[in-house]
Amino acid sequence: MSILTPPIKCQGIKTKLVPTILNHIDRSFEDRWIEPFVGSAIVALNVQPLRAILADTNPHIIRFYQAIKEGEIDGACTRAFLEKEGRLLSAKGKSHYYDIRGRFNGEGRPLDFLFLNRSCFNGLIRFNKQGEFNVPFGHKPDRFAPAYITKIVNQIDRFATATKLFDWTFVCQDYRDTLALAEAGDFVYCDPPYIGRHVDYFNSWNTESECALHHILTNRETQFMVSTWHSNQHRDNEYLRTLWKDSFVTTKEHFYHVGAFEKNRKPILEALVTNYVPHHVF
Repeated sequence: MSILTPPIKCQGIKTKLVPTILNHIDRSFEDRWIEPFVGSAIVALNVQPLRAILADTNPHIIRFYQAIKEGEIDGACTRAFLEKEGRLLSAKGKSHYYDIRGRFNGEGRPLDFLFLNRSCFNGLIRFNKQGEFNVPFGHKPDRFAPAYITKIVNQIDRFATATKLFDWTFVCQDYRDTLALAEAGDFVYCDPPYIGRHVDYFNSWNTESECALHHILTNRETQFMVSTWHSNQHRDNEYLRTLWKDSFVTTKEHFYHVGAFEKNRKPILEALVTNYVPHHVF
């Protein structure tokens, strides 16, 4: 199965899980697809719903995708930008990376966000308490080789095509405000920060957040799917045994590549939590 990849990378991106997710939903639904934690938007890009509300609390992700939708960013301007900044990165090394990071934290330019996302350490998206992007340089001055730039440009063009074909609304807001828009017949896909694991994506996530999400989802007349973690070699997700105990849970092994050292990069059992019998057993 060929998976469409978006131009933005982020930790926890569901690239290898998309086939499993698609196999667990009935894509014939005619109402809206709603994502309160859209992140990279890889799931929506592959589901390709006719109508969608794609939300996130990270304003930079929403601003970036909105700029693509409105034609402010396209493949041509992205190529010119990355070729220019890539040459400077190759010549100046990490000092240019930190120059762009400083400019981004001051001005919030969408293409600067893309540059940082593709040249920082492990493609992380992380902000400090002041809302500043603080991921260090990825130690690859020649990161933006011609083939790599072309790959990103193609991803932008594919995403732009999707926003023209489908009625997608991008909005920066809290997940509770997004879920308040859900109506009977809509499908809600949630990929929140993983409870009980290190979280520094843009906002924190704790027991109160997980409980609030559960309460909202289980009290609305919509089908939902929640991506979370089930277990690793050290412990399991206790919330699946308690909070989500009345839901359907299926699992899929996934391997993360975020750790600085290979010995710290361990497989994790992912969980898909639904309030319906998954489509693959219909």
